[in-house]
Amino acid sequence: MSPGDNPFYTALTLILSMDQGLFAIVILSLKVSLFAVLIASILALPLGAALALWHFPGRNALIVLLNALMGLPPVVAGLCVYLLLSRAGPLGQFGLLFTPTAMVIAQVILVFPIIAALTRQQVEALHSEYAEQLRSLGLNQLRMMPTLLWDARFSLLTVILAGFGRASAEVGAVMIVGGNIDGVTRVMTTSIVLETSKGNLALALGLGIVLLTLVTLINALAHLVSETSKRRLG
Repeated sequence: MSPGDNPFYTALTLILSMDQGLFAIVILSLKVSLFAVLIASILALPLGAALALWHFPGRNALIVLLNALMGLPPVVAGLCVYLLLSRAGPLGQFGLLFTPTAMVIAQVILVFPIIAALTRQQVEALHSEYAEQLRSLGLNQLRMMPTLLWDARFSLLTVILAGFGRASAEVGAVMIVGGNIDGVTRVMTTSIVLETSKGNLALALGLGIVLLTLVTLINALAHLVSETSKRRLG
């Protein structure tokens, strides 16, 4: 087999030559996942902190629900968003189905409970450690929230990176609500599935290498953040 016939060699050639089609897919994937994680973080961080600081009827049930949703199957999330955005659904009039917006919504649903549940754990642990000091300063729960979130910032950054890893590697939900439309909603994971089924192993391998590299970098960054926080606390 000549180098040109080797799918792995061709995949590396596509990456090193900055193939326009491949990197258009990569850029769309990053845009969708980053935007989804940003929205999920804005919503989930204060909710997680609130669950850690306030005690109210139904709190335990909400915590259990968030923990359960951390394992929500992506295809179920995709189906729920599909029903919500389809023509017969309550938001069908906006025409969001089979658009990047629909993919963002699906990924937010998947990432939100992960960030919220882990934020609650981090903030609750800090609150238990510093509760007396915070009360001595006259801080109520509302004023404690930004203080504790800032103190837990390194741990929470690791949590957010974990959420981004989940979003970027997701395939089921974005396939259902995005439709895998070329140049519109085709991201790395859905492209790998499609190109493999078509026998275009070079592009599938190229995208797989980029995705694996991205996941590795995310985990390396999360580890670096974790080690940095440990050294600062130490």
